[in-house]
Parts: sequence; C-alpha cells; structure tokens
Amino acid sequence: MSFTEQKFNIPSIEGISQKTIDEHLKLYSGYVKNSNLILEMIEEYSKELDKNSYAISEIQRRFAFEFNGMRNHEYYFEQLEGGHVSQDMNSALTKQIEKDFGSTEIWFEKFKALCLTRGIGWAILYYDKKSDRLLNAWVDEQHLGQLNGLHFIYGIDMWEHSFMLDYVPGDKKKYIEAYTIATNQSVAEKRFDEAKK
Repeated sequence: MSFTEQKFNIPSIEGISQKTIDEHLKLYSGYVKNSNLILEMIEEYSKELDKNSYAISEIQRRFAFEFNGMRNHEYYFEQLEGGHVSQDMNSALTKQIEKDFGSTEIWFEKFKALCLTRGIGWAILYYDKKSDRLLNAWVDEQHLGQLNGLHFIYGIDMWEHSFMLDYVPGDKKKYIEAYTIATNQSVAEKRFDEAKK
C-alpha cells in the first residue's frame, strides 16, 4: 500500500512568501514519491535476496531519510493549516510546558535557541509518555537524532529551503518568528492530548 501525499489548506503568511510555501510543498511531494519508490525497489530486489542484499541494505538506509522527511513535513504543514490560533493557556499542553520548563516563555526561548543550531535539521518538541515529560531535540537532516518512542508535538524545519527565498541564513531568526506567529497552536495541543491517552 502506497503512502498518499496530503493536501494542506495554508493561508497566506506574513513573513513567509507563497513561493517559499509552494516550493516547500514540492519538496514534500518528492519525499512521498521517494518513500513509495524505495518500498517498490525493496520488494523487487527481495526477489533475489542473495544477489541484492547490499543494494537492499543501502536503499533501506535511504528509506529512513525519505520517510522521516515525508512525516516531518506533514507535521510542519499541518501546523500552518487554518491560520494563526493562539496557545490555549488552560490547555493540557500549556500545563505540561509549565511543569517541565517553568513557563511557556522559558520553553519558547529555549526552543528558539535550539532552532539556531548550526547546520540543517529540525527543532522538535517531543512528549515522552514513559517519563511524562516534554523534551526539546535537534534532529540532523530528517532522521539522525530522532528520539525513539516519543510523540512529535511541535516542530520547525530549519533546512535552508524553508527560508532562503525570503531570508539569508543570518536572518533566520526572522523566519522563526514568522513561522511561530503563523502557527495554529491548537494542532500541537491536539497532538499532545492524543499522546497522553
């Protein structure tokens, strides 16, 4: 069964151009196509396992990159659907942030600092159900540094393709501000509510 490319209802965003969003969505589309293609290749190569074991190993390694690229972008674009919705200060997520970080302001400052990590990757807020806590994490590329068993609550794509049409790398703070202002915070709150079940 193939993965299906999602369609997103993203309104215009102040500080992030429509061209950036359009090009970024094309990139996401490529992750979906490549994830499906790799699965097809694995199936085909598996017909002669002895002959193709090395090739299968290498494309299996590539699958993690393509699949996580697909999923991370789905989370990213879902956070923009419906336009800006402010954080519910009485939500379960807000209460958890306050418990784990002291306040939403402290968490947000730490998260923005994480976004400025040098290199390409993702800044992600995860929820660890086992220890009942939120954790900020940097994920290199799409897949190196993902925290096993944790739930993706909120994240920002910090690859240069996310902002280079609008900002130079030295101005990526402006991209972070524009993205967070545009975010529908209820999406993260719903993810957290689901993760807590």
